[in-house]
Amino acid sequence: MSPRELSPQLVLASQSPRRTELLALTGLAFAQQGAQIIEGHRAAESPEQHARRLAREKAVMVAQLHKDGCLVLAADTIVVHNNAILGKPADSEDAGRMLRDLQGETHAVVTAIALTRAGSGISREECCSTQVKLRDFSRKQRNDYIASGDPLDKAGAYGIQNRQFRPATALGGCFANVMGLPLCHVARALSASGVKLPADVAGACTAHTGYDCPIHQKILAD
Repeated sequence: MSPRELSPQLVLASQSPRRTELLALTGLAFAQQGAQIIEGHRAAESPEQHARRLAREKAVMVAQLHKDGCLVLAADTIVVHNNAILGKPADSEDAGRMLRDLQGETHAVVTAIALTRAGSGISREECCSTQVKLRDFSRKQRNDYIASGDPLDKAGAYGIQNRQFRPATALGGCFANVMGLPLCHVARALSASGVKLPADVAGACTAHTGYDCPIHQKILAD
């Protein structure tokens, strides 16, 4: 059966397990379909413009495969350190380089989301930035973490939610954003698109992550 025949109301344009678990906290049913795009950075783009463009391209690509009216949610997450954009590491060596550069330092994690309605071209975009400070790691801690494989599919080569590695010492802003999907921004975009959310998204996010978010009220009130 083709994606068009399935005709879901909401599609997550990602196969990321973190985005899957976070979107499930909204209580909405959704399908999933990955989007394959070229993720190169354009010289004139700011980090936010870069993330927004990639999220938009993912959403548009997947929306073309579904019936009119279907909502497609896509996201793109990058790490920004010393004005350089860090995506997913190419390999273990690249992951080691990223972690060495980031440890003990504060950087920004930027996630852009795009919510596109198939057939209409109507799209809503949101962007969230969180300041993260990583702890200092010993060489063994870093190498053991890389050997686990966890960093290899994550921007900046770390998973904020990894409770064994515990990468961060300080966090300013949205925790879910660092995982790859700023839930309150998603909730705001969905609500503006006429979707009624069955769950208390902020409460569900707090219960799931164990993080008492300082900004959710402002985001959801806007």
